[in-house]
Amino acid sequence: MTVNIYGYEEADWEAAKTEAIDILIATARRRGRIPYSHLTSQISSIAIEPDDPRLSHFLDEISSQEEANGRGLLTAIVVHKNGNMHPGPGFFELAQRCGRDTDVILRCWIEEFNNIHDYWANRNPT
Repeated sequence: MTVNIYGYEEADWEAAKTEAIDILIATARRRGRIPYSHLTSQISSIAIEPDDPRLSHFLDEISSQEEANGRGLLTAIVVHKNGNMHPGPGFFELAQRCGRDTDVILRCWIEEFNNIHDYWANRNPT
């Protein structure tokens, strides 16, 4: 029996998350950030667009998994390509659920952004 997650086969969804995590870690090692559109364009296991509502669930699962493993909210480095170049509201909802202080959202994001960079920039690639 094939399990569907948000309209994708579970194996494809999980493969896409692995792809995205690899992309995000490489970006964090360089102390960079990545627009939603650049991230989604590099994922080949599933077709997902930056404005697809499922992307929020996808990124939430990635950061929740990374947080559970003690590595922080990895998707803090995924941002809007234009405008303020900050994460979308889903990031801040997740941050609040994970116990981050979101009273000043810019401070919350910058702290998490820097923590992600510091964590991954100081780890050797495996």
